[in-house]
Amino acid sequence: MPEPLLLPRSGSPELIIDRTGFLSALAQLKEGRGAIAIDAERASGYRYSQRAYLIQIFRRGGGLHLIDPIAVSDPDLWAEMNLAFADCEWIIHASTQDLPCLRELGIFPELLFDTELGGRIAGCERVGLGPLSESLLDLQLAKEHSAVDWSIRPLHLDWLTYAALDVDVLIDLRDAVEVLLVERGKLEWAREDFAQILRNPPPPPRIDPWRRTSGMHKVRDRMTLAIIKALWYARDEFARTIDIAAGRIFNDEILIEVATKRPATIDEFVKIIKRRSRIPNPPTTEWFAILQSTLLLSDEDLPILRTPNLGLPQVKLWKDRNPLGHARLTHARAAVIARAEELDLPVENLISPEVIRQLAWRSPPDSEIERYIESTLLAHGARLWQIREVTPVLIAPMRATQPLLPPDPPAESETPAESETPAEE
Repeated sequence: MPEPLLLPRSGSPELIIDRTGFLSALAQLKEGRGAIAIDAERASGYRYSQRAYLIQIFRRGGGLHLIDPIAVSDPDLWAEMNLAFADCEWIIHASTQDLPCLRELGIFPELLFDTELGGRIAGCERVGLGPLSESLLDLQLAKEHSAVDWSIRPLHLDWLTYAALDVDVLIDLRDAVEVLLVERGKLEWAREDFAQILRNPPPPPRIDPWRRTSGMHKVRDRMTLAIIKALWYARDEFARTIDIAAGRIFNDEILIEVATKRPATIDEFVKIIKRRSRIPNPPTTEWFAILQSTLLLSDEDLPILRTPNLGLPQVKLWKDRNPLGHARLTHARAAVIARAEELDLPVENLISPEVIRQLAWRSPPDSEIERYIESTLLAHGARLWQIREVTPVLIAPMRATQPLLPPDPPAESETPAESETPAEE
């Protein structure tokens, strides 16, 4: 039975809320040794921004520190911390979630160890911080405050204890994950992936983000689309202004309802909006005016129902549009799944499904199949270790001309073989 960890083993630190406390913490961290463990708490689902509302830092010999980045916002201080540990390894669990808000503060790790990704590559079945700590450290972490609103001030003492525990175990967890990676010959794979995370540019802004509104599949006319678009942007701008998550102002279900019902009066409009709004005084008069002006748009000003797909077609269409590509894809998927099982890896960590689709869509020159595979994988961001592991198993699939069909299920009338034991009632 895992041992419950109720308090940080290095003691419960006080929350740092000023320059003096920050510099004291920095001095202590400089006296420490080895890697820096860092974690950030955001207010996802509560606030529009993805900024950090709490930073937790731990270093062996340097103590555990909790910093309020709202109170300590001086960019020069964070730049000083970044410079002080520029040559250190930074340990983060699920780093792609925390790196954007850390970089916003001025923390730019140059050497990363991601315990969550490392656990995946090592072959661990459950890689959340809690389950991974249980399986590798035999420690049970409390998770009851994982979804709280970290933007609230003052921060609750039990929340701070919870947050401190997350970073208190991180260095030990990193060491345990590394042992697994070394034992399974995967440490260099993990290092390549960690380095790639730091090199990856931020994702580009989404084109027409309003088209991702939940429930869009029900929309059948362009005027409804126009209303959704107009009110989506109105909601988004208001959410940005007051830094509240857009879904708390009114959710997508309400947005679809307004667009389809098109309330004729302000009272009807307010009744729909306020049914799900979590703010006291939304600018309903302004939004109703936007609805009314949108209803006056001419046909030529309405958005098109479906935007052209600039990427590959949906896989379900491949059989008709590109039969050879479909054949290559079925064989490639099966080969990659089999190789992932051999390596004890999640398929998506061996190679991205999107990369396999890109590879299969085009017909490679028969004499240069291996070169085609390697260059395509590299162009789509595959790491060298991934290219080495999947290229050999993809050569035959790239020559396939007939799809790999799934095995036929047994007929319903078929009875189990005599050697099989029927399930107990």
